[in-house]
Amino acid sequence: MKKTILLLLFLVILLPARSQQCPNPSGIPEGFEVLFDGEDFTRWVIPEGDNGHWQIIEGVIDYDAESEADRKDLWTEKTYKDFILYVDWRIKETPWINKGVPIIKPDGSHKKNEKGEDILIQVPDSDSGIFLRGNSKSQVNIWCWPIGSGEVYGYRTDANMPPEVKAGVTPKMNADNNIGEWNTFRIKMVGDRLTVDLNGQRIIDNAQLPGIPESGPIALQHHGSKKDGEWVSPPALVQFRNIYIKEL
Repeated sequence: MKKTILLLLFLVILLPARSQQCPNPSGIPEGFEVLFDGEDFTRWVIPEGDNGHWQIIEGVIDYDAESEADRKDLWTEKTYKDFILYVDWRIKETPWINKGVPIIKPDGSHKKNEKGEDILIQVPDSDSGIFLRGNSKSQVNIWCWPIGSGEVYGYRTDANMPPEVKAGVTPKMNADNNIGEWNTFRIKMVGDRLTVDLNGQRIIDNAQLPGIPESGPIALQHHGSKKDGEWVSPPALVQFRNIYIKEL
């Protein structure tokens, strides 16, 4: 009897522990290729003349937004067509106050005042993003705007885009974690259709990106500049880790 009770207690303790184990001990989603392994910049092109501003610190890509290169973004060596991309990212700090942030409505338009002017608010801001298919216009944004990260600013603000495109690239919610905390993008690109999940929430659902190139490299965006040692635009003070891709 005592042996039976001890065995049952052992199983009660063991089963929850097993149920919490990751089905893939490596942490890499099944069928995905590693784009960043935490060790070096294999598979990436460091901008010529960068002078060490894109670097790896404690297993993550760290950027201080002060690259000295002419083209400052960090690009993949390979080009991609249709894919699913996982990226962990976090904003390290927000030293710059953005005084010109619009209030964005669900259809992608800006809220106006009684004079028909954009209502602008100020927020502490840092700014980066993920360029898709070699194109800065098809950028999945990372920033501190109330609309949340994940929007495609280049399409939402294009006056030539139809209303359904602008609404489609506007996040359905702000799913960002707090500044300094890690976030996870799942970005799916098929044809000219984009779907983005942020921290497990579907924020962009099968949005159309008319005119996006058929293929191209992926980039981690540089943003920000200084004058007399002071930031004059929101800097890309960001880190990235756990970058995986699967071609479809």
